[in-house]
Amino acid sequence: MAQISEKELSAIGDLLTMEETLCQKCHYMASNTTDKALADRYNQLAQQHQKHFDELYGNLK
Repeated sequence: MAQISEKELSAIGDLLTMEETLCQKCHYMASNTTDKALADRYNQLAQQHQKHFDELYGNLK
């Protein structure tokens, strides 16, 4: 893997933090709604954000 600059590493760190936060928020919203369709959508979004997080993190290895 090519060397990445500190600025790029910092940006990736910020993206990881954002994806993790969005995933947590979606899980929270899913667990705090009584609407099944809405809870399913929030869970779907949480999975998408987790996938983004995993892909970003995987690129650092």
